[in-house]
Amino acid sequence: MSKAPVAPEEKNEGTSLDFIRTIIAEDCESGKYDGRVHTRFPPEPNGYLHLGHAKSICLNFGIAQEHEGGICNLRFDDTNPLKEEDEYVQSIQEDVKWLGFDWGEKPFYTSDYFEVLFGHAVKLIEMGKAYVDHSTPEAIREMRGTLTEPGTESPYRNRSVEENLDLFNRMRNGEFADGECVLRAKIDMASPNIIMRDPALYRIRRATHHRTGDKWCMYPMYDFAHCLSDSQEHITHSICTLEFENNRELYDWLLETLGVYRPQQIEFARLNLTHTVLSKRKLIQLVEEGHVRGWDDPRMPTISGLRRRGCPPEAIREFCSRIGVAKADSMVDAAMLEFCMREKLNEVAPRLMGVVDPVKVVITNYPEDQVDEFEMPLHPELEEYGKRKVPFSRELYIERADFREEAPKKFFRLTVGKEVRLRYAYYVTCTDVVKDENGEITEIHCTYDPETKGGWSEDGRKVKGTLHWVSVKHAVPAEVRLYEPLFEKENPNKVEEGKTFIDYINPDSEKVITAYLEPRLAECKAGERVQFERLGYYCADLDTTAEKPVFNRTATLRDSWKRVERNQK
Repeated sequence: MSKAPVAPEEKNEGTSLDFIRTIIAEDCESGKYDGRVHTRFPPEPNGYLHLGHAKSICLNFGIAQEHEGGICNLRFDDTNPLKEEDEYVQSIQEDVKWLGFDWGEKPFYTSDYFEVLFGHAVKLIEMGKAYVDHSTPEAIREMRGTLTEPGTESPYRNRSVEENLDLFNRMRNGEFADGECVLRAKIDMASPNIIMRDPALYRIRRATHHRTGDKWCMYPMYDFAHCLSDSQEHITHSICTLEFENNRELYDWLLETLGVYRPQQIEFARLNLTHTVLSKRKLIQLVEEGHVRGWDDPRMPTISGLRRRGCPPEAIREFCSRIGVAKADSMVDAAMLEFCMREKLNEVAPRLMGVVDPVKVVITNYPEDQVDEFEMPLHPELEEYGKRKVPFSRELYIERADFREEAPKKFFRLTVGKEVRLRYAYYVTCTDVVKDENGEITEIHCTYDPETKGGWSEDGRKVKGTLHWVSVKHAVPAEVRLYEPLFEKENPNKVEEGKTFIDYINPDSEKVITAYLEPRLAECKAGERVQFERLGYYCADLDTTAEKPVFNRTATLRDSWKRVERNQK
């Protein structure tokens, strides 16, 4: 078994809970929220979920599962109709279910509370805590000040309650153009926290909403809608990523000012992964500019992309468990995710044979018309998987890397004059090679020992090398997509002057080849995961058919020969 890369926040068995679980455990013990645990996962339906969302899903749903009677809501933060689509709503639900989590009877939507939110906004106006501002967006930014200088008050800040109520109702009735005015909270323009300098609560946006249609022409801002939606659902612990830490002051101010139920916001560090971008904006750019095949491209860090690549949901849950939850930002090695894939697939993936870089072997003393069939297990440890029969003939394909005309001492595969085992078949010995005019080997000639049928010798002689193979006569040609990291740079988010993250895309991130597979692999259905023996784990793609199989490489196997080659160099 390969050794797992060390995760920055990995915990050994028996260590204390992470800081979020510790807070929740203390709250339960003290009787806060009457001992209830009610979390939520609140994605915006403006794109597909990625690994960062998976971390949040596992955390929020996981914490709820760990407490008796715990609940986790799936709530769509659908307050921006310009970017939201029902396609994203459906994909998010599919991803959460695929990861193994259940949100109960129904998902929730912020749009369910639009009337409630409007009522809260009216109450703030009546309290003198909100006003309608007709300043331009540029002027509002200018008035907000800087980190070292206080903001300045809007000339519209001291409008009367009556005027603000009238203007706000007129905003709702569509009497103003997009961007003509906003509703702002009246807090403190000198606050050291810039977010508290009269933040916007509502903006006008004429766009058809995927659920409410054209009923509304103004929509609440995230900070206003989020805390009040949490309050409406009686969430106990509102867990979010670290970029919302400064927003917590506004979260608390709104709930306290309105005198409504108040959840506790807790922030944790978002996921950063090597050779990967996890910004939704950047992922959208990759899709829209055609750098990838789509949201579910196997190179994408989206949950749908990982599913298409063949990653088991258990591997993502294990990955999220291993990297842990912390307050400080850190970078996680993408090799950790592949390790988790490999560990889970090793347990369950059937073993079959495929050759991805073929060279022909001709067994010169094997009868030309003879075909043997060898029975092979589909998994070395799981007998319930059963067996399959694999045809064997005079001409075979083996991996080109499994032969060397001149081999070093510790090369245990095929070379001239050396005997190796063909897996579950026969012992063969290389006698000669055939080359083309460029010196490229086109055929390897061997002889076989018919007394070693099944891959074992009754005289007790042993061979160190065992090769996988496919009969040329029975081989199924297949399109196989080999994947490497999408970005060459370890951290493509840190760009050099004059460049963007796009400049670091790995041109070899996808390599499409023709491989030759044993016949049983043509029967694989889309999404079926297998191990190509000695090569790695592969998944039948959505495009696969019996006539033209298509496989994506999910994860490689640990290859000890690569280490030998490096040591020799």
